[in-house]
Order: sequence, then C-alpha cells, then structure tokens
Amino acid sequence: MDEQIVINNSLMKMNELYEKLLDEVDVGIHVINEKGKTIIYNKKMMEIESMTGEDVLDKNLLDVFMFDKSQNSTLVKALKTGKTTKNVKQTYFNNKGKEITTVNNSFPIIKDGEITGAIEMAKDVTHLERVIKENVLRKQNTKFTFEDIIGQSDLMESVIEESKRATRTPSSVLIVGETGTGKELFAQSIHNGSSRSGAPFISQNCAAIPDNLMEGLLFGTKKGAFTGAIDRPGLFEQADGGTLLLDEINSLDPALQAKLLRVIQEKSIRRVGDMKDKHVDVRILATLNEDPLEAVTNNRLRKDLYYRLSVVTLFVPPLRDRKEDILLLGQSFINKYNALFNMDVKGVDEDVIQLLQQHDWPGNVRELEHTIEGIMNLIMGEEIITLQNLPVRFRKRYQANEAPSSQSEQLPLAAMSESEQGTKTLQDKVAEVEKFYIQQILAENNHNISRSAKILGISRQSLQYRLKKFNL
Repeated sequence: MDEQIVINNSLMKMNELYEKLLDEVDVGIHVINEKGKTIIYNKKMMEIESMTGEDVLDKNLLDVFMFDKSQNSTLVKALKTGKTTKNVKQTYFNNKGKEITTVNNSFPIIKDGEITGAIEMAKDVTHLERVIKENVLRKQNTKFTFEDIIGQSDLMESVIEESKRATRTPSSVLIVGETGTGKELFAQSIHNGSSRSGAPFISQNCAAIPDNLMEGLLFGTKKGAFTGAIDRPGLFEQADGGTLLLDEINSLDPALQAKLLRVIQEKSIRRVGDMKDKHVDVRILATLNEDPLEAVTNNRLRKDLYYRLSVVTLFVPPLRDRKEDILLLGQSFINKYNALFNMDVKGVDEDVIQLLQQHDWPGNVRELEHTIEGIMNLIMGEEIITLQNLPVRFRKRYQANEAPSSQSEQLPLAAMSESEQGTKTLQDKVAEVEKFYIQQILAENNHNISRSAKILGISRQSLQYRLKKFNL
C-alpha cells in the first residue's frame, strides 16, 4: 500500500513537471486524439491563437478554427494521412475571426502501427507577417515630395535646401527632430528627389519591433536557422537599389547597431542562419528624436554608427521655433479636412490666430493637425473657426493671458514675467536659458568656437551642434 502511494506521488510530480515544461517552452504545442479532439493545448499556443483552454480543449479542432478552402489544417493532415510536415507556413482564423499566421511542424502519433493522434509545434509569425505587409503598403504609397513640405520660415527653407542638395548622392542622412516634426516627410522627399525614386522606399520604426524579431526582419532568415525559420528576404534585400529609412535608430539594440554598421560599410548582408553574404545597394536614411550627442553619451546610439550615419545631418526645427508657419500649416489642414469631411471652412479669425501663436506645440505639426481635425469634428456649419470652437485646454490656458512679446524669446528665464514663464514647458525654459547663455559666452569671446566650448565645459562638436540647433 505504501509502495502504491509512493508511485502515485511520483506520477503526480511527473505530471506537474510535464505541465510546467509544456507551459514554459517558447513554442506552441497542440495535440489531438484519433477523433480530432484537442487533448493538450499549452500556454504559448493560447497566446499565439488568442484562445483559452476552455475554448479549445476536448473540442474538435475544425469546430473551433476556420481554414481557407485553399489551405487545410496541417495537424488534421498529420492525423488523416500519417505524414509529417515541417516548416509549413499556415494562415487561419480563431473562433473570433482573428487572423493567425504560424510556421508549423506537424507529425502523427503512431502506436502499434495505428495513428492514435497528432502533434503540432507552432511558431508565431503573425506580428512579422503584419509588419512585412505594412512595409509593402508603405513602399507602394511613398507619395511625399519637397512640394508637400509646408513652411516659409527661414529655418524651414534652410532645411529644405539642405535636403534637396542631399538628393544628389547615395550618402547616409541622419534626420534629427522632435516627435511630430515631419522627419519621414523629409526622408520620402529625399528619396523621391533622387535617382533612386523609381526603386523601393521602405520605412521601419526601430522601436516598434521586439529585439528578437528585428535581426531577422532587417537581414532576412535562412530556412532551418531556428524553429519555424523559413527562407525570407529582410528589409535590406527588399530595399535593394532603393532607400531604407530606419526610424528612431536610437531604439535599436546596440548589438544590432554594430551589425548595421558592418552592412553600411561593406554593402553586404548575411541572413540569420546563412553562411553566405549577399551584396545590397541600399541608401540608409535614419531619424533620431533626441540630441544625437546625448544619445551617444547615454549609450543609446553607438558612436561609430553615429559618425557613419551623419554624413549629412538635417535638423528639422520644432514648430515653436517657426511659429510664422502655423497659419500656413493650419490652413492646409483645414483644406485637407474640408475635403475629407465634405465641409467648407474658410479659415480662422484673428483671436484664434493669436492663441495658436501663443501655444508652444510640444507635439509639433502632428499636434496642430490633430487639433484642427478635432475642431472640425465639432463645428456645425460655421465657415470661420472662432474662439468658441477651440478645445477647452486652449481657451482656459490662454484667453486670460496676453500674448508674449517677441522680445521675451531673447531674454533669459529669470528676466521673464511669471505669466510668460507659465506658458512654457520645462524643456522650453531650459532650452531658452541654454540658448541665451551660449549667445552670451560667444559674444564675450568674439565668437571663437574653441574658446567658448572650453568655457561652457562641452566639446567643440557639441557646441557646433547647439549653434545649428538654435540657429545661432
């Protein structure tokens, strides 16, 4: 009796260990019996298919999942034919209609010469497939040119001119600017103004993809490199002959930054799991949403990659530094949403212009567009946007205050009135103090860059970056 208890306890522990292993492995496992009903369905498979155990266990697989007429379940195929399939990509739908794409290894369970069930091991590639589809769509809709960039301020005209000059060569370009300033607009314009305009333009946000997927996405994969890997070209191969935009390059893992540097220097890529290099002719454009020197200092951007990418560096100014463009941009967005919403708004009145000019637009051009879109969703029949049409946050914040004088932008923080300081974000206030102090030190040293940098306690290169940033 005691021996039986020991055996039972041992079996219970083995079952617990077995269940733990099933739920910890990074691959989906689905097992059906001879009747096609699910008997094992692990945690990873639930995540891949967005289902629960109750949705699937002890139910016929074909009653739960839906397959296209052109594609049968590889798991059911293994049960019915006794054949093993490996590295087969399959797209199907769960009981909520969600599309799922996996790469499967499916094989039968055979006992005493009879098929008693089937096992499927699945790797999720749904996210990767969606990214690739989005990139193909982007490639087909690269529509922006320099004529689409709106701005008549000196700062914008200067950046546009520099960008146009950059269309003549295949050199790398680093586009620096805050979120919402329109960096991809410049990237597409450079591509469409270059000799590569007829070739692919592919854009990838480096912050949008997990590190474990990014290498395969960029450089491609070789069949058999890892479980579920199939022969697939990466973004470099897809962009061959054209342009690859790497958005938010500072979000890319440092190890991948090193591999990216090698690709740029040697003009060749090696797919994950492959032994051969392949030549690629791709122009690299990259964007950065922070001070590049700070990104390097804080180890978010490799110094050697920064120097390689910044052959040409463009600084897209924030909207608060080119407020003379606000009315022009606002009118273009009004025209856009007139067409989309079938409306006939003519423009904005003088009081609204004043309030729009007072706002510092931390979200930049994107924030301005969303503000106009929001206003036009709420107005009813008006042809002119008035104060009453503005979001409450604008009216409450600015109506009680006078517009800041043009001189205040040249004064240090300490010289501003409390009301003037109250309309600035911390970032803006720090930038104003920094700009004023740099101007002061430069003036005291007859604009000698090296001497001024030494007094400021920064490198000459760092000072030159700030001179360009503040348009000094």
